[in-house]
Amino acid sequence: MAHLASRRTRALTLPVGLALTASLGFLPTGTASAAPSDEPAAAVPADGPELSYVVNTRAGHGTVKQVRKAISKAGGTVVTSYDRIGVVVVHSKNPDFGATIRKVRGVQSAGATRTSPIVPQATKDIGVEQPLTSAQATAAANDAVAGQDPLEPLQWDLPAIKADKAHQKSLGSSKVTVAVIDTGVDDTHPDLAPNFDRRASVNCVSGVPDTTDGAWRPAAGESDHGTHVAGTIAAAKNGVGVTGVAPGVKVSGIKVSTPAGLFYTEAVVCGFVWAAEHGVDVTNSSYYTDPWLFNCKNDPDQGALVEAITRATRYAEGKGVVNVAAAGNSDHDLALDAIEDTTSPDDATPVTRTIDPSECPDIPSMLPGVVTVSATGAKGLKASYSNYGLGVIEVAAPGGDSTVYQTPAPPATSGLILSTLPGGKFGYKAGTSMASPHVAGVAALIRSTHPHASAAGVKALLTHQADATACGAPYDIDGDGTVDAVCEGGKNYNGFYGAGVVDALDAVRR
Repeated sequence: MAHLASRRTRALTLPVGLALTASLGFLPTGTASAAPSDEPAAAVPADGPELSYVVNTRAGHGTVKQVRKAISKAGGTVVTSYDRIGVVVVHSKNPDFGATIRKVRGVQSAGATRTSPIVPQATKDIGVEQPLTSAQATAAANDAVAGQDPLEPLQWDLPAIKADKAHQKSLGSSKVTVAVIDTGVDDTHPDLAPNFDRRASVNCVSGVPDTTDGAWRPAAGESDHGTHVAGTIAAAKNGVGVTGVAPGVKVSGIKVSTPAGLFYTEAVVCGFVWAAEHGVDVTNSSYYTDPWLFNCKNDPDQGALVEAITRATRYAEGKGVVNVAAAGNSDHDLALDAIEDTTSPDDATPVTRTIDPSECPDIPSMLPGVVTVSATGAKGLKASYSNYGLGVIEVAAPGGDSTVYQTPAPPATSGLILSTLPGGKFGYKAGTSMASPHVAGVAALIRSTHPHASAAGVKALLTHQADATACGAPYDIDGDGTVDAVCEGGKNYNGFYGAGVVDALDAVRR
C-alpha cells in the first residue's frame, strides 16, 4: 500500500473497501542517575531549540561520570543515565552539542533523538478502530460453544495458529509476563485486569521511569493501540469478551509514546531496560522509533539512535527476554538494497531519500536478536500491506487484511483482528502491529512450557515449531493480473513468511 495515514506504528484500520489506513515498547531504579546540578558555562551557546540526545559511552560508572561532566560543559543537562549499557539521555539548547560531545573521550556516539524542539505535544487521532457493535457481540455470543468466551467465534486468528487447540492443553503460566512496549495499556479493562502485572508496568515517555499508579494507561484521547495489542496476547479466558493467545500469562504495560503517538529513542531505551530489570519474559514492539522510519548508521545522529536501542535490546535479551517486533505496513521488500523513504523525519518536514535497509534499519524490528514478524490475512496469505524480505522476516502470524482480499470463514465476519479497547470496549484493527502480539503470545506459551529456556532457546523453538508456508502462486492480492510482491525462498524459509506461521499448539507440547 502506498499511502498510509500513519507509519510510526504497525496497526492499520481497514474500513469498507480497499483502503488501508495505518494506525498503529523499562529502566532499573538503581541505574537511573539524577541530573547534575552543574550549570553550563556561560560561553556555551544556548540559543538553539531544546533537543533531546542519547550519548553512548563505554559502559561503566567511571566513564559515564567523566562524560557527564563533559556534557555539562557542553551545555547539556543529564536527564538520566543507564550506566550498565552506557547510554545517557541529555537535553540541550546548544546547537553544537552533538558535534561537541562526540569529540569527548569515552563517547562512542551521540545523536539527537528528534528533529523538532521538546514541546508539549497535542493529542491527535492516529487511527480509528472499528468498534464492535452490540448486535455483532450478541450474534457472536449465540455462536459460542462450551469453553469459548463470548466473542471468540469472531476470532478467526486463534484457530489460524491453533491457539484454540492449545488452550485445551494449557493457557500458559501466570509466572510468565509479556510486556507491551507501546502507547499504554488500560489495565482496568475486565478482560485484562485478571492478568495484569502492575510491578512490571511503567511510563517511560520522558526517558525516566514513572511508576505512579496508572501512569502506564493511555490518557483520554490517546491511542488505544497498546490496549488492543495487550488483549491479543493475554485477554483472560474468563467468560468475558475475547480470548488472548496466552490467556493464562501476565501482561504489563510500558508506555513509551507521546500524546501525539511519537516513539522517541530515550523512551524506547527506558522501556527495554525496565523490562530487563523487572522479570519480563517477552516484549512486544509494534511501532518504529521516531522520527526516522529507517535510521542510517553512517549519519551521526541516526547512527547513535541505532546504537542506543541496540544496547537496550541486547541487554534485555541477556537477561532472558525474548524481543518480538512488527515488520511494518509499507509493503516494502526489506531485503532490497534500495528503498525510497518519503516520510522521515515525521516530527518535522519529511524529505525524500533512498536508503539501504541493511545499513539503515527500522528500529527496533530489524535489530540483531529481535524476532521480526510479517502479517497474514484470513486466507493465510501475506497481508496486502505487510513488509517482507528474505533474511529479514523470521516468522509470520495473523495481522488481518481487507475482506475484499481475504475473507474469513463464518461465523467470523471481519478480516481484521478483534481485541480489547480502553473503557471495557472491543474492536477491530489490522497491521503487523496485530501480527507481532500473536508471536509474543506463542513465545509466552513456549516459556511457560520451558520455564528455564534461554531467550535463544525460546526463539529457536518459535521458528522450529512454526508451520512452514510456501510462497505459493505469484502474489496478486488484488487480482488485477499484476504481481504485487515477489516472494523469494523455499517452503521452509522465505521472504513472506520466514520459517512459517507460528504454532501455539506445538508451543504447549513438551
